[in-house]
Amino acid sequence: MEQKWRKVLVFLVFCQQTTPGDNQKENVVKEGAQVDIHCQPSQAAFMTVWFRVRDNSWMEFIGSFSNGLKKTENNVSSEFTHGKINRDILTLKSFQRQKDSGLYCCASLYKGKELQFGPVTQLRGETVEQKPTVAQTTTAPACTCDSSKARGGIGTQLSCAPLILGPLAGGCGLLLLLLIVTALYCNRVRTRRCPHHYKRK
Repeated sequence: MEQKWRKVLVFLVFCQQTTPGDNQKENVVKEGAQVDIHCQPSQAAFMTVWFRVRDNSWMEFIGSFSNGLKKTENNVSSEFTHGKINRDILTLKSFQRQKDSGLYCCASLYKGKELQFGPVTQLRGETVEQKPTVAQTTTAPACTCDSSKARGGIGTQLSCAPLILGPLAGGCGLLLLLLIVTALYCNRVRTRRCPHHYKRK
């Protein structure tokens, strides 16, 4: 009998999920929060069955309750407490967005032949907004030459330009001097090799 119940419940819950009515209630739940799920069939009966249809999953049987006594199958019911079941409330101990999001409902078999459903409750995890990360740019400090930190401890302040241009000017002067010496040397060698050229002049 209970196997037949499950097949019927699967079909009806699937239809109810695809065409939700006005009796469907949506709850946005924080991660790890305790949730009270209220469900009362339209007609009271000896036994009430609780089940859920998780997002992107099939139906799961939570438990069946009759006259305040609990009967369960599988280990799904270990996630719930039934201390308020006399008030038609089933409590989810700790909501986990990945595995507990979905539709929750209950049903009773009225007069042994009619399934009477209670309101459907949809549990949805709270959306956490992620702040965009801003890349921090670092600027290099300006070049300041402090002569007091140089070797010898000279007390005068010097800028960077003379320190760079000084060796540059010295190098240019040395190249100019080498150019003059080379020109004079070449001119002297040429005079020795061709003395008649200068005699004609």
